[in-house]
Amino acid sequence: MRRLLPLLLLLLGTALPALAQSTSSPTQAFPYTLKTDKLPNGLTVVRVPYPSQGIVSYVTVVRVGSRNEVEAGKTGFAHFFEHMMFKGTPRHPEGERERILGTFGFDDNAFTTDDITLYYSYGPTAGLPQLIDIEADRFRNLEYAEPSFRTEALAVLGEYHKSAAAPFLKMEETLNAAAFTKHTYRHTTLGFYEDIKAMPEAYQYSRDFFQRWYTPDNTLLFIVGDFDDDQVMKLVREHYGPWDRKTSTITVPTEPPQTQPRSAHVDWPQPTQPRQVLAWHTPAASANTNNAAIQTVLVAYLVGPTSPAYKQLVLEQQLVESIGSDYVDHRDPHLFTLTATLKDERHRDRVRLALLREVSKVAAGKVDAARVKAIQDNARYGALMALQTPRDVGIQLGWYAGILGTPDGLQRHLGHLAKVTPAQLSEFTKRYLQASKLTQLSLTPKVDTAGGTK
Repeated sequence: MRRLLPLLLLLLGTALPALAQSTSSPTQAFPYTLKTDKLPNGLTVVRVPYPSQGIVSYVTVVRVGSRNEVEAGKTGFAHFFEHMMFKGTPRHPEGERERILGTFGFDDNAFTTDDITLYYSYGPTAGLPQLIDIEADRFRNLEYAEPSFRTEALAVLGEYHKSAAAPFLKMEETLNAAAFTKHTYRHTTLGFYEDIKAMPEAYQYSRDFFQRWYTPDNTLLFIVGDFDDDQVMKLVREHYGPWDRKTSTITVPTEPPQTQPRSAHVDWPQPTQPRQVLAWHTPAASANTNNAAIQTVLVAYLVGPTSPAYKQLVLEQQLVESIGSDYVDHRDPHLFTLTATLKDERHRDRVRLALLREVSKVAAGKVDAARVKAIQDNARYGALMALQTPRDVGIQLGWYAGILGTPDGLQRHLGHLAKVTPAQLSEFTKRYLQASKLTQLSLTPKVDTAGGTK
């Protein structure tokens, strides 16, 4: 059973008003209302009415990811802790949460990134009171024994081995090691392999991790769908109000400017297709700048399906299976990438130079304004199409809120997206996509018996 709270504390948690309240009205880009309250303990609670007829999405975002892992030997714990958050509490032992939510038919999952950890549940409004109780309980009172911890640590090691069977993890590890010398983005979300193998011995550290990062002032809660707002806020204040931890303060190392080009290579021991990655250091996403929006548009402009590079390399010359980008918004400066999956190793230089030529054209101011406008329109319509269910809305809101640090992060991003100009694309490319800031990664697979690659 969960540790019972003194009656006085429970009453205070229920009675205290929210410190701040705001309402964000619908816009053309985001046609829903956001009602936002911040509780006295710092928890941000956002409700979004949505015509979903008895269905609700419940999204909890904790602003902790591999970025926060500054202690040597302790990488991968943000991802590992996502696993541990399903281990139960004294009041709801392991398995009981899933049994209760399963009776209502809730879909339930989570994921961890470099910057955030996001949990979501999606199901009937009839189960919302129980869901609020259970979620508040685990975020306040998570409890697990050392044997359970050790077992899950081995499961995470198995997840690493499974991921390492494909080239992508090795490519990410190698690129990060080349591009970052100080910042914690040097390691992936899974963590360094040696640290993962040592996780079973870090039981006490895991308990401290929970106390340091799973705090109300480091968490945002999004409730989207069909519900009674007054009743929901009453329950949220009752169950989350007594949560009183404060987030830890750390110094994330600043990555020094890159002044010379770098390169890295992966020899892959199995047959696969050759790959090429071009990566440049670029600014962080921010609620108050359009750097993330510029990079979003730039990806589509350089390697999207309407780009000259796509027409040339994919359709006409058929030198590659695909081109694209692994760019993702980050809290701190990260990498803007262009990627290519080659059909033949012999075409590597032709593909690489073709991509760099397209970058040079944009830097020189040769930007097709009509195509930029079409990309922006497509992005806007695509964003709306991606909001078809309360779960879609909740996850999108949670993602951008976690990265940008504000409940209306998605709306701000969409607003910036609509205002990107050809001149901004050119200036950004000229400033950041320079040769001295470039890190190149190549992957060469094992050669098959016929002399080619697979």
